Amino acid sequence: MAQDPPPQIYVDADACPVKAEVCKVARRYRLHVTLVANARMRVNDPDVASLVVVAGDINAADDWIAEQVAAGDIVITADIPLAARCVKRGARVLGPTGVELSDANVGQALATRDLLAELRDAGAMLGGPPPFQPKDRSRFLQGLDRLIQEGRRSR
Repeated sequence: MAQDPPPQIYVDADACPVKAEVCKVARRYRLHVTLVANARMRVNDPDVASLVVVAGDINAADDWIAEQVAAGDIVITADIPLAARCVKRGARVLGPTGVELSDANVGQALATRDLLAELRDAGAMLGGPPPFQPKDRSRFLQGLDRLIQEGRRSR
């Protein structure tokens, strides 16, 4: 009986604050990471990660990830529309703060995102998400480890 291939990890890398953490966990599990960005950037761990630079509009990297991702893969992104597209394809999606987006909550996340955008556009709300905290990094590491472990058990 053939074993399923290990999951790929795709990172929406342009503004991702946890690239180093993704590579650290991937190294431990011997997984490959694909960093996808609109511009060149340094890859700190080339033994574990490769960079794909996608030219085009602001959503080109998102489109590339959504086209490549397969069921069981892991996507790291804070982009809710990208997360929804990847969940629809059967991928596991984790935000940089450690929150998993799934069939159960991605619709609500999209609705909240749209509502907040409308409030900002109307001037009723200023600012964006809270600053990234050390506890977010810790929650992310735990979440990524959990996703990989659950994926291994289900194979």
